[in-house]
Amino acid sequence: MEKVTPLYETHKKYGGKIVPFAGYLLPVQYPSGVIAEHMAVRNTCGIFDVSHMGEITCTGPDALKLLNHILTNDFTDMYDGQARYTVMCYEDGGCVDDLIVYKVKEEQYFIVVNAANKDKDFQWMKEHEEGNAVFTDISDSVAQISVQGPKAYEILRKLLSEESFPEKYYSALFDRDLKGIRCAVSQTGYTGEGGYELYMAASDAAAVWELLLEAGKEEGILPCGLGARDTLRLEAGMPLYGHEMDETVTPLETGLNFAVKMKKEDFIGKTALTEKEITRTRVGLKVTGRGIVREHMPVYMGEVQVGMTTSGTHCPLLGYPVAMALVSLRASAIGTKLTADVRGRKVEMEVVKLPFYSRTRKA
Repeated sequence: MEKVTPLYETHKKYGGKIVPFAGYLLPVQYPSGVIAEHMAVRNTCGIFDVSHMGEITCTGPDALKLLNHILTNDFTDMYDGQARYTVMCYEDGGCVDDLIVYKVKEEQYFIVVNAANKDKDFQWMKEHEEGNAVFTDISDSVAQISVQGPKAYEILRKLLSEESFPEKYYSALFDRDLKGIRCAVSQTGYTGEGGYELYMAASDAAAVWELLLEAGKEEGILPCGLGARDTLRLEAGMPLYGHEMDETVTPLETGLNFAVKMKKEDFIGKTALTEKEITRTRVGLKVTGRGIVREHMPVYMGEVQVGMTTSGTHCPLLGYPVAMALVSLRASAIGTKLTADVRGRKVEMEVVKLPFYSRTRKA
């Protein structure tokens, strides 16, 4: 049976079309529709309920040592409030999940994991707990609302003091006051736009949602669902667990080298990543033929299959369909002409540089 987030009744109130996703009942879109929601984030501002994401803390004198052991990135030089993207690998180099680690302060870290993987991730973490450090799953007590788009700061400035905004991208300030509600304010997102993610007690989520909609009326703020979240992240070339990576794909194959610090003394999966030959990579594909290429479509170079698509959609802002795929290295050069087999019909594509869309983050 699917769970609901603290905003379930709020979604129904605003006409959200509810669907099952990652074990939760969530809005796929609102009456405005996916395209309008997508364009609101690109041009003004949209808000998303991402309370289904998992939140885990790691605390204790050995917390840093433990995180450096089970995760691919290096957390040694982080300042208080800094966030860092990372991957958690199996011994064979496959991905358990990708996640974000915040350093709250010495010996205290806040970790955000993908919703569908939360229980699996937490179990993996507990199985590898060692020394004087403890993982605690606090997901049920935390809600998360994402405020994304060029007007995000302008809207939030009506609700938060200037001192409540983190100065740098991928950093956060904790225990801030939002009209009497305590929350963490993080300059992060999953849309390719500037914006913020707010963390608060689950019981405060509905009140924060209403405050945001009221504050953003002038700017044209829109509540957004899963549909726009996916088109936005894909347009921005951002990988998604279960698509561009999973237990059979290593972070190096899917282009996450920046989050894998091979110079670290050791981490789970390092040996396999060192020894395994890389024969495929993630690429961006612009669909030049007719049709939309979705995930799990065979990719061909000439008559030879060279890979498989991992995600695909029509991009509302760009105005054409794109896809991402894992393909053989020989088929990965920019400009390479490929085709996808879409239910027996060959659709032409071209390898292009990722991301498909980017904007200098102004938050």
